[in-house]
Amino acid sequence: MRNIILIIIALLCFTTTYAQMPDGYYDSARDLCGEELRQKLYSIISSHTTLGYSELWTAYRQTDLNGNGKIWDIYSNCNFTLGTDQCGNYNSECDCYNREHTVPQSWFGDATPMKTDLFHVYPTDGWVNNKRGNLPLGKVSNPTYTSGNGSKIGPCSASGYSGTVFEPIDEYKGDLARTYFYMSVCYKNKNLGQTSESMFEGSELKPWALQMLLQWHYNDPVSQKEIDRNNAVYALQHNRNPFIDCPYFAEAIWDGHCNFESCLSPLETANAETYIPKLSASPNPTNGIVSITSDRTINSISIFNILGEKTFYIEQETNFAEINVEQYESGIYFVLAIFHDGSSATTKIIKY
Repeated sequence: MRNIILIIIALLCFTTTYAQMPDGYYDSARDLCGEELRQKLYSIISSHTTLGYSELWTAYRQTDLNGNGKIWDIYSNCNFTLGTDQCGNYNSECDCYNREHTVPQSWFGDATPMKTDLFHVYPTDGWVNNKRGNLPLGKVSNPTYTSGNGSKIGPCSASGYSGTVFEPIDEYKGDLARTYFYMSVCYKNKNLGQTSESMFEGSELKPWALQMLLQWHYNDPVSQKEIDRNNAVYALQHNRNPFIDCPYFAEAIWDGHCNFESCLSPLETANAETYIPKLSASPNPTNGIVSITSDRTINSISIFNILGEKTFYIEQETNFAEINVEQYESGIYFVLAIFHDGSSATTKIIKY
């Protein structure tokens, strides 16, 4: 499993194809790791434009509208109209959206610039936001509350913390993990741990929180939503979330894998017109679960046998999919991935 995770992290470093960052933005961070890399990223992203708190309402027009022109809410399944459904008062879920500090304000004493940093202040359902309050993120064993999209509140089941926590749905766990990594780096000279429920000690993530967030980061790879939001926030704040541009940075800073090839070296190749999407299957050969990974967001995956018969099909935006081929006959199978721009890539699976 660990090798599969490393493959995912390495491949995701090519997502800079879509990141629209200035040439050389991370050049000074090449070949660094550990605290040295964290310090260098801090020097790159910490000096940014500070928005006014009221400006966030307008900023969401650029950063958080979904494909239907509605507010993209990570806490509920509600369809909010920008401006029209802005909180005010609320009495139940779907009444309105407000400005959710995913790192609660009380943890850093309501201080600026953290208070208005778009990278962690998302628009979310006001009712669910209020339910979450200042709770840390975590894994919930027996929920006492569940929102419309499945976000939960309840006792923490993650080792190292025994209080009540808020658990987002799986689709946004990686998003929030990379948000917390960003905060730990961008504000490494600030105290984000001013209350007992904070997941930080100063700017350092507490060990239980770091372990959990790294797992969320690995299990929920960077999505096109995050890439688009990163670009939009950059246009307003003039800094970026490095862990969206290059997920490997988290591996290099906090998980002790400093001998892994830097994701920065192939940027020129990734941006070239001749760039070919990468697709891999692991473990291979296999007799059970095979993981399909790519360096670009896949729209659909098909599997064919050697007779050209389709044996599997899934339509889902992802960089990573697990497929069970246990019931397949032994032999060679071909995987076809179709990407959002209509391009494709193939690889093969050997079933023993």
